[in-house]
Amino acid sequence: MKEITLFIGHGSRDVDGNEEFLNFVQNVRQQMPDQHFEACFLELTTPTIPDGIDVCVRQGAERIVVVPVILLAASHVKLEIPEFLDAARRKYPNVDIVYGRNIGLHEQIIDLLSDRFHEQVTTLSAEDIRETAIVLMGRGSSDPDANGDLYKLARLLWERTGVLTVEVCFTGITFPRLPDGVHRAVSLGAKRVIVVPYFLFTGVLMKRMNDVLQELQDAHPTVPLYMAEYFGMHRRLFDIVLNRREEAAHKQAFMNCDLCKYRKLASHEHSHEHDHAHTHEHHSPNHDHSLAHSEQVGSRG
Repeated sequence: MKEITLFIGHGSRDVDGNEEFLNFVQNVRQQMPDQHFEACFLELTTPTIPDGIDVCVRQGAERIVVVPVILLAASHVKLEIPEFLDAARRKYPNVDIVYGRNIGLHEQIIDLLSDRFHEQVTTLSAEDIRETAIVLMGRGSSDPDANGDLYKLARLLWERTGVLTVEVCFTGITFPRLPDGVHRAVSLGAKRVIVVPYFLFTGVLMKRMNDVLQELQDAHPTVPLYMAEYFGMHRRLFDIVLNRREEAAHKQAFMNCDLCKYRKLASHEHSHEHDHAHTHEHHSPNHDHSLAHSEQVGSRG
């Protein structure tokens, strides 16, 4: 059986961000030349998800392992991508299409965030670290579940690094915003602030936030403000994405929303057309027990 992995990036209005995702997939190909990888985007650019599926089928795929290279599970992961895959299954009924998990609360994410933080503080003592604040910056979502996950990561990052505080902010959609996070960190007595982006690649928002941080530095001239690097080509990101791919390929974990009857109802689908049983393998009643067990349980649906 010929198997092809299809990575889905979010897509950006910024050409640089899209190029970074495509370069990321190319690097995966170089690391694993014996396997076949294709790339597509959810929105804002091409190739689209239907384009990606078509490419895989034209190249003889009998099985397509779909991995969303997306951080948190909000409507894109829970609703939109599964709807594209439903349509693809109807179009190609003889092709096995498996939906893997998004990056989510993978245990190595804390390692990656910690790495990006420590790259900014290599000359600081342990005492200096205790006087430093992290502002963990996410994209922001209308889904409170996704926003809540960022707060969970903030707590774990605080315990890992031992900094004064880890404040959470978002670049849009919801609050608090970056200025709020920085102002709070400074008000708590931080001697320096490191903004750690919870972002995969560059894009319009990353570039805009760098400008905002410079304005904030002007407002807080006595407290140094730094922007850490986004995830980019960090080796841990490759490990995480390939781990998600292996889970799906070996049917050890699925993205719950691909099978979830509640998504079907929300999408006005008839339940008899999607009579999928939710086994323990596919759907954990608690959705996510801990990062330590992230390879053994399903992610949110």
